Amino acid sequence: MKIIALVADAVRGAAFLTTMGLACAGAARAQAPASQLDTILSAGTLRICTAGDYKPFTVAVGEGYEGVDIEMAQSLAKALGVEPRFVRTKWADLMPDFLAGKCDIAMGGIGVTLERQKRAFYSAPTLATGKVPLVRCADKDRLQTVADIDKPGTTVIFNPGGTNERFARTSFKQAKLQLHTDNVSIFDEILAGRADVMITEAREATIQEKLKPGLCAVNTDKPLTFSEIAYLLPRGDVVFKAFVDQWLHIAKSTGEYQRIFDKHFR
Repeated sequence: MKIIALVADAVRGAAFLTTMGLACAGAARAQAPASQLDTILSAGTLRICTAGDYKPFTVAVGEGYEGVDIEMAQSLAKALGVEPRFVRTKWADLMPDFLAGKCDIAMGGIGVTLERQKRAFYSAPTLATGKVPLVRCADKDRLQTVADIDKPGTTVIFNPGGTNERFARTSFKQAKLQLHTDNVSIFDEILAGRADVMITEAREATIQEKLKPGLCAVNTDKPLTFSEIAYLLPRGDVVFKAFVDQWLHIAKSTGEYQRIFDKHFR
């Protein structure tokens, strides 16, 4: 009888602990911090930080924007059932603006870097790419590799605050480095002979080759680096990230992303 009593006590104790555990878990779920997803739904607005100077992903046109990631932002807002609102930023200000809470998500050809990953989440990648030289066509054969470019007589131009600047400063020790703050007119500096090469993402280099006769993208099928492009999300917000990743998965699976990309990559 003693043994039966002990077993009964043990069962009652286990049941009590299980009940308390479930109650605590329920309380923890109830007290979990709200996701940015809830804030967006409550506000009825999706705020998107974008630079507006990076074809074919984000381009400022008058009072608005166009580009692959602009249309994708509009698609995401529609999936959320809210209105998109674009917040203009610069590459050098992208992380400070994002971390200051000026937007819910950042979109527009944003490269995935471990440095940014320390302070933010990324969505699943939208595409894989890499850095290539963009040069005057007359120099296409002689400026193909880092070794070709990294010489005292070569001027490498770059825009501030992004992966282009980081690559230039870490890769070239002998070439002259030239900072240019306007990411729209920077290509004209190469055509004018005030710079010789810009290292940029292969898709942008190909677009500028089409837009600026006299410029040539070098070895776009064999880029100097491997990189990915994705959307910037609040660090730790797995709920919002899960929604964005699922929306992106559907957009890719249905062909929506490819249709938008092809439209702007003509």
